[in-house]
Amino acid sequence: MTDNPLRLAVFDCDGTLVDSQDSIVQAMVAAFNHHGFDFPGAEAVRRVVGLPLEVAIRRLVPGVDHALSKVVSETYKSAFFNFRQAGDVHEPLYDGIVSVLDQLDGAGWLMGIATGKSHRGLVNTLSHHNILDRFVTHQTADHAHGKPHPDMMFKAMNEAGCDRQHSIMIGDTTYDIEMAKNAGVRSIGVAWGYHDVEELMDAGASSVARTADELMAALLDEG
Repeated sequence: MTDNPLRLAVFDCDGTLVDSQDSIVQAMVAAFNHHGFDFPGAEAVRRVVGLPLEVAIRRLVPGVDHALSKVVSETYKSAFFNFRQAGDVHEPLYDGIVSVLDQLDGAGWLMGIATGKSHRGLVNTLSHHNILDRFVTHQTADHAHGKPHPDMMFKAMNEAGCDRQHSIMIGDTTYDIEMAKNAGVRSIGVAWGYHDVEELMDAGASSVARTADELMAALLDEG
């Protein structure tokens, strides 16, 4: 009898595990005001959540060059850090997420993270909810190519010791789904985040979960 292969579930963070949109928008407003840019609106910001920060800035400010986008990105990071230090960052876990993590852990899955957050931001967020140690690999855009490049997925599988066949990506944006597709990995979308269900399916998600229970059922089916 052969042992069951290791299975890896890689989660996006913002819009998948936690609802961080209000804090992201707040920090982006502060950065745009600091540099004298017109704020494009909260919906425009939600659309770029998940991309590397400098890429997101360039999408929000057409024509801005790489050098300035880097400066604006640092301003955003400083604003977000200052809000966090003041206790003004709110990133609640979505309903049922802890139960999903509990069930996957109980079923012997490994879990990882692939996010556009900085490593510092990810650690702060997951530590606040006491779930940092649930994940065996933490992939962030400041240590790897950002989504939809497959680099973070490849690194997550390598660190966890899992292959493509037994790995899956869970995320709320087309960037998550495209990253998985580029890595040759299956993906499940979640409907509670920042991109629409139709977009996730069109990008290549095998299914889209509307609740945590649906996500768990889909993972067990895929696994």
